[in-house]
Amino acid sequence: LQWSSPPEAIERFKSQEIWFPPPQFYEFCRLCNFSSLSELHKFSSERALEGCEHWMPVMLTASDGSIHLLPGDELYPEDPDYTGEKKTIMSTDKKIEELMKEGSIFHRIVIKTIHNYAVYVNIQAKYKHINPLMINCDSSDYNSKL
Repeated sequence: LQWSSPPEAIERFKSQEIWFPPPQFYEFCRLCNFSSLSELHKFSSERALEGCEHWMPVMLTASDGSIHLLPGDELYPEDPDYTGEKKTIMSTDKKIEELMKEGSIFHRIVIKTIHNYAVYVNIQAKYKHINPLMINCDSSDYNSKL
């Protein structure tokens, strides 16, 4: 067991010391917006009554990785398969780079390998939520507040 700040956890993930799945990576990127626990507590207390949105990532398999599409992304389906009953498979022969160049409205986690994720968000979060910092594990060009 080890306590780490969100930026420290992301750095440990990037250096392959630890691993966490895409939803947790996304949440660590959101937590990087706060410089202290008290700031996070203040935000969560003020936002708590605004409401929540039910959403589920939809995976798009590309030729060189995958993308977890989230609500608001231009490729997110109108009627997502929340239960898996439809067995909908989204795939393309295109590379991730092509999909990123073709697109303009993003809310996604790009996964190239199990330790190479990138978060891309350029939509307005609903219910006064806060978007994650856009962190790319290929580089260290993000500016965390923590």
